[in-house]
Amino acid sequence: MSNLTNDTLTIAGKTYSSRLLVGTGKYKDMQETRQAIETSGAEIITIAVRRTNMGQNADEPNILDILPPDRYTILPNTAGCYDAKTAVRTCKLARELLDGHNLVKLEVLGDEKTLFPDVIQTLSAAEELIKDGFDIMVYTNDDPIIARELEQMGCVAVMPLAAPIGSGLGIRNKLNIMTIVENAKVPIIVDAGVGTASDAAVAMELGCDGVLMNTAIAAAQQPVLMASAMRKAIEAGREAFLAGRMPAKRFASASSPIDGLFF
Repeated sequence: MSNLTNDTLTIAGKTYSSRLLVGTGKYKDMQETRQAIETSGAEIITIAVRRTNMGQNADEPNILDILPPDRYTILPNTAGCYDAKTAVRTCKLARELLDGHNLVKLEVLGDEKTLFPDVIQTLSAAEELIKDGFDIMVYTNDDPIIARELEQMGCVAVMPLAAPIGSGLGIRNKLNIMTIVENAKVPIIVDAGVGTASDAAVAMELGCDGVLMNTAIAAAQQPVLMASAMRKAIEAGREAFLAGRMPAKRFASASSPIDGLFF
C-alpha cells in the first residue's frame, strides 16, 4: 500500500495526487488514448494545440469529449512552435478555447531534427506570456542557470528534458537534473526522453516533483499496460526519494552485524 496519501504536488495553486503528467498524441485512436490516460492515474494532461482539435475545428472529433476538463487539468502546449511569436499566439488561442484557462506548457523548439528548445525564444515568449497573466510550465534544456532564470521570471514549473523528445534514452545528465532540483523553489518536472518505467523511477529518485511523458506510453507495444507500469514507477521512485537511500559503498558490507558472534 502506498504511503503517498498526503504527499501532493501543487502547481499554480492547485493540488494534485499524481506526479505523472501525460500527453495525448501518437495513440492509434481516441479509445486507446482514453484508456491509457485513465490507467496512468494522471490528473494533468497536455494537448498540442496546433495538432489536436480542442474545439477549433467543429467538424472533427474533439479530444475534450473523451478527456473532459471537469475531470482533468488540461495543459495546452505549444508543440510545433519554432519562435516566440507563434508560441504566444498558440497560448492565446488555447486560453480562448478553454474559456480563460491560463495554465499552459510553453515549448519553443530550435530545429526539427533534435527538437531541442530554443532557449532565447523560450525566454522571450515566457516573459511576454507571464506579463499577460499566463501560468507557465516551461520546457527547457537541463541547464541549471537557465532553469533558475525561468523560475525567477515567474514560471510556475520548470521542465528540463531528460533526453531529446521521443528518444526514450532516459536521463542523460543526472548531475544537472539534481542541481536544478536542489536550487529550485518551484516544481521541477522532467519532460522528454523517458523510455520505460525505470527511467521514470530514476527521475523521481533524483528528487524531481514529477515526470511528463507521451511517447514512452503511446509508442509501447501495449500502451495501456505501460501506463500502468509508469504509474507504479512514479510512486516507487517518489517513495524511494522520501525514504532516503543507503549510501553507496565501494566494498561489501555484511547484512548482519558480526559483533558478539560466537566462533
